Amino acid sequence: MPVSYRPTPGRFRPEALFRPASVAVIGADSPAGVQVLGNLRAGGFAGAVLPVASGADIAALAEAPDLAVICEPAPDIASLFARLAARGTFAAVVTGMASGLRAAARASGVRVLGPGSFGVAVPALGLNATTGHLVPRPGRLALVSQSAALCRAVLDWAEPNGVGFSHIVGIGGNEDIGFALVLDWLARDPGTGAILLDIRRVKSARLFLSAARAAARMRPVVAIRAGSRLIDPDGDANAAFEAALRRAGVLSVATLEELLAAAETLTRARPPRGEALAIVTNAIGPAQLGADAALREGLQLAALTLPTREVLRLAVPGAFATRGGADVPDGVGDMIYCGLDTPIKLAEAAALLAGAPEVGGVLVVHAPTGPGDAAGMEAIAAAAGALKVPVLVCAMGETTGAAHRRRLADAGVPVFATPEQAVRGFAHLVQHRRTREAARELPPRAVMQLDPDRAAVRALFDAVRAEGRLALTAGEAARALAAYRIASAAPAEAGGHNLMLRLGEDRMFGPILAIGQGGPAGTVLHDLAIDLPPLNLPLARAQFARTRIAAAFPSGPDGPAEAVAAVLVRVSQLVVDFPEIQSLEIDPVRLDGATALAAGARLVLRPPGAAPARLAIPPYPAELAGTLQTGDEVLTIRPIRPEDAAAHGELFRRLSPQDVRYRFFSALRELSPEQLARMTQVDYEREMAFIAVREPAGETVGVARLVRESSAVEGQGGTGEFAVVVQPDVKGKGVASALMRRLIDWARGQGITMIVGQVLADNTPMLAFIRGLGFTLRRMQGESDVMEAVLSLESPPTPTPGARP
Repeated sequence: MPVSYRPTPGRFRPEALFRPASVAVIGADSPAGVQVLGNLRAGGFAGAVLPVASGADIAALAEAPDLAVICEPAPDIASLFARLAARGTFAAVVTGMASGLRAAARASGVRVLGPGSFGVAVPALGLNATTGHLVPRPGRLALVSQSAALCRAVLDWAEPNGVGFSHIVGIGGNEDIGFALVLDWLARDPGTGAILLDIRRVKSARLFLSAARAAARMRPVVAIRAGSRLIDPDGDANAAFEAALRRAGVLSVATLEELLAAAETLTRARPPRGEALAIVTNAIGPAQLGADAALREGLQLAALTLPTREVLRLAVPGAFATRGGADVPDGVGDMIYCGLDTPIKLAEAAALLAGAPEVGGVLVVHAPTGPGDAAGMEAIAAAAGALKVPVLVCAMGETTGAAHRRRLADAGVPVFATPEQAVRGFAHLVQHRRTREAARELPPRAVMQLDPDRAAVRALFDAVRAEGRLALTAGEAARALAAYRIASAAPAEAGGHNLMLRLGEDRMFGPILAIGQGGPAGTVLHDLAIDLPPLNLPLARAQFARTRIAAAFPSGPDGPAEAVAAVLVRVSQLVVDFPEIQSLEIDPVRLDGATALAAGARLVLRPPGAAPARLAIPPYPAELAGTLQTGDEVLTIRPIRPEDAAAHGELFRRLSPQDVRYRFFSALRELSPEQLARMTQVDYEREMAFIAVREPAGETVGVARLVRESSAVEGQGGTGEFAVVVQPDVKGKGVASALMRRLIDWARGQGITMIVGQVLADNTPMLAFIRGLGFTLRRMQGESDVMEAVLSLESPPTPTPGARP
């Protein structure tokens, strides 16, 4: 007899939403139901489609639907969800308005998109459970939106432009299933090449940023937020949104045009080899518009070397490099003019430039010339598909240009109607390249030593509250800053350059830190850079560098910019340590030489009983650090941090080849910078890694890590997967045991219900070790050389005698 699985609170199968075997349409006779039913049938969905007319009995369905699309108003949504759960439904979509969805989902275990959801589509499966009017074609772009209208608009744009989709997901009102769960699915989906997000609000900034960061490590993610200026006309809300996305590695765009340009480019173009853009054209004027746009975007125009110019002259007769006019200064870069007579020359020049080392990408700007254009478009399409750098095309015009764009789109070439759109597309490629390169950059070993006097600040705040006050005096604020080693100066002493540092709070992302020009000039210029705490030195340096005033100060380890970064880090730590701080403003921050002094500070505490600020990015969990006595030495046991990257690479090099095979299931010779960054830049919301460290050398001698599945990240129990390794000279000294026990305690405290791991069957010391920790072992199905280790955390483990690595 087959086993029947029923949804229960805290247990969810994402496959029921994204790969359902059957779909029920509730209210199939309503206008929305008729549309959804027609879409499912037109899309060629291979699973069962189960129409349920208004008032029909769900229990009478011939089979249990994985997914239910609710297309009619439900007077009692809790009762409807209870009946769906009883029938075996795991996921639902609510296309209209409904109240109480979150409570109904939590009580029944049926997870839901909505209210006001556009639906869900997975074109490769023929699944189109949406209220849209078009059948999306399969492709590699995922669209996740809270607006059904925007979904319809993007689909309408995509069809004539030949853009296909891996997924379309309507989050709607974001009552239950939100961006985090969807992003976790898309990050693991091999059919998704890029992700577009349309965001109005998120339920949990911390969960969203955690999932966005994980997804952005795998593929490009681009986001837009409508209505940010309506929420905050001064623009701080949008600046906070951009700062949060920057920390997650997500590209932020401001307009729908930019979002569509990103969709066009990121799913079709190859990664750029560099940042220099070569513009090839048959029309100098439009090419100059493209060059202007490139310089506004902060891009470089390729400056062709003499060998490249000579090869171009010989290989493409009549083509030549030009700056566009005698009044254009040297050093700006070149455009390559190919003349009007032979459009095929554009393809020839593009192919040649793609091989030049000074060129990172090629933009072909084509103005209509006549009957020969069609052959030129064919040649460009053929060349673009064979080259190893991105080739973007601007095919101008409508009477003939629209047909050219369709031809190029069908060939998979990123194509645009204007030079400015094409340049924005290349800018997205460059921004994604910079993001990936930043992720590969490993921070230095040195960690800024803060040594704050937290007890003094706690006593100060308690004394202020005891007097019935929330606002600190100027002297008290200076004392709080001094406890974090931020020196003060009297306002009358302020000289040199004056900056302003401010703590604010964003409705969606919580505390934000702003740095910029101080005094009246700062108010007029609004020269501010915003980021989210917690900050380390590299992040603080980058934040200050985004201000215009930063250009006035030399950089370097002993320069004024470094002093500003240090103040930012110290204020960030103050905010982390004392979430009861409601606002803090230091204006001015006096910057004179290499010294930064707080010349005027205002600090206000939150009212009694007010909820403390919740950081969108989890801070480093220093409270989890401890020590381990191992015979003749004492090791530090603590969570890993980005500054451990170099030491982590050295640990890998000290492992034996057998240890490497046991840990990584392969014969790795070296960890790449990307791998080291991934292992040390830990998102404490979804994973943990404890390391054992020899001090004071900072030598990492062992590590144990656990990565949570997405349901566990959402706080719904779930599992986490572990891995552990220690270097040879500490084996048998209890280091691995201490690391694993610390990891198990952390997992239990996070509500994780099960820890799993995979161990090679010939790794007998590890098998004995984890048995001693209470794990049970079973052979992996279909893999005779791999054992699966399982530890339930729902009841205390029962250890058995084992090894003591």
